[in-house]
Amino acid sequence: MAEAQVKPFPKSVLICAAFLIAFTITVAAVARLTGSGVTDVNQSPPAKVLELRFDDRTDGAITVYDTGLNKVVDVLAPGTSGFVRNVMRSLARERRLDGQGRETPFRMTRWVDGRLSIDDPATGRHIDLGAFGSMNTAAFARLMGAERIQ
Repeated sequence: MAEAQVKPFPKSVLICAAFLIAFTITVAAVARLTGSGVTDVNQSPPAKVLELRFDDRTDGAITVYDTGLNKVVDVLAPGTSGFVRNVMRSLARERRLDGQGRETPFRMTRWVDGRLSIDDPATGRHIDLGAFGSMNTAAFARLMGAERIQ
């Protein structure tokens, strides 16, 4: 019975693999050092900032308070403003999981460039509302421009 001969692995394949690895590391290093391919978001200054608290009412409505002015900004009727309700429930849930209370108001910012964001100083969470489309952003923008009631 004859033994099977083992053929050596081709050196050209090993050389090509080494070249590919070296090339990949070089391209990654150059991109990292030069910033090539990095998307930079311009941080414009804030145009308007509101410190808001959202309180659930027994009738299913949500009262939105501007804590800086100690005034009601809006009342979201039951069954309306679904996007606002979902975002705020998500942020409130994160606070509960993080062991945070309701004392710290949320910060909503309209930036000079027109963007709108909401921040939770208690958890450090930041949401750029523009990522959810213009109709959803408008639901929060309404709170920024709503006539003060009460």
